[in-house]
Amino acid sequence: MEKLTTTDLGTTGMEITAVGFGAWAIGGSGWKYAWGGQDDAESVAAIRHAVERGVNWIDTAAIYGLGHSEEVVARALADLPLADRPYVFTKCGVVWDESDRTAEPQHVMSPASVRREVDASLRRLGVERIDLYQVHWPAGDGTPLEAYWQVMADLKAEGKVRAIGLSNHDVPQLDRADKIAHVDSLQPPFSAINRAAAEEIAWCADHGTGVIVYSPMQSGLLTGAFTRERAASLPADDWRARAGDFTRLLEPNLALADALRPIAERHGVSVAVAWTLAWRGVTGAIAGARSPEQVDGWLPAATLRLTDADLDEVAAAIDHTGAGSGPNRP
Repeated sequence: MEKLTTTDLGTTGMEITAVGFGAWAIGGSGWKYAWGGQDDAESVAAIRHAVERGVNWIDTAAIYGLGHSEEVVARALADLPLADRPYVFTKCGVVWDESDRTAEPQHVMSPASVRREVDASLRRLGVERIDLYQVHWPAGDGTPLEAYWQVMADLKAEGKVRAIGLSNHDVPQLDRADKIAHVDSLQPPFSAINRAAAEEIAWCADHGTGVIVYSPMQSGLLTGAFTRERAASLPADDWRARAGDFTRLLEPNLALADALRPIAERHGVSVAVAWTLAWRGVTGAIAGARSPEQVDGWLPAATLRLTDADLDEVAAAIDHTGAGSGPNRP
């Protein structure tokens, strides 16, 4: 097993690699935000390859595949020695209807629902404690933030979870939560296209809160391999076929990917992930993979440090193409 450099995830006591394995797509098809069909054996191979290459954390969620992603993660890790097992992070608060698995899931954060969810995730993952348990989205069922963050703190005190975090929450919400219990981590979307979370990341840097960003490659747009033809041929059961970044905003997004290509060629790897890691406060970035080969495609970003000149070039590319929104440079 290879070794990668690790960094403290806030004050959790966990040290994580700069990149982690994202398990959204391996949830497979048959639900609202699927990435299309996926072979479970290939998913297991991808996870095991990432761990063998030194990646020491996996990020999943109950909603990914409606529980299936967590089950696949458990299968991939089942026979690993305890010393070699990566941290497993999962999320709660997005609840589906078993009678209509393709319906829009609901953002439910009532204390009773959270407790049902954590027990279900523990069972699917086959663990006694979840390393990091995150609120996926702000509640949509009327549950006050103070109520759901208190139950998250209670789960931590009870030992069901080691650390608690928020995902997709803004600075005022972070402030409210932090008055009740320390926010151990934040998981915001962040990429050279979607730069809106810079304010939240700065808050985390000032409050001892770890940050793991998701979609640093903007769901494939910034890999350098995405094309107009690929966007047009996305299957109907791939959520990206309906998303604005892949339809009405596709042209400036692909223009930015093309503008980043010379930097990528200099370094021999896509710079999208490394760009997010250059920001003060970012601990790690989540990168998805559906095969071992895809893991090898983004893994070098774990050790790539962009220079000031590189960051200036990225900023100029963002300005020139007009892609996305938010500050263009760390």
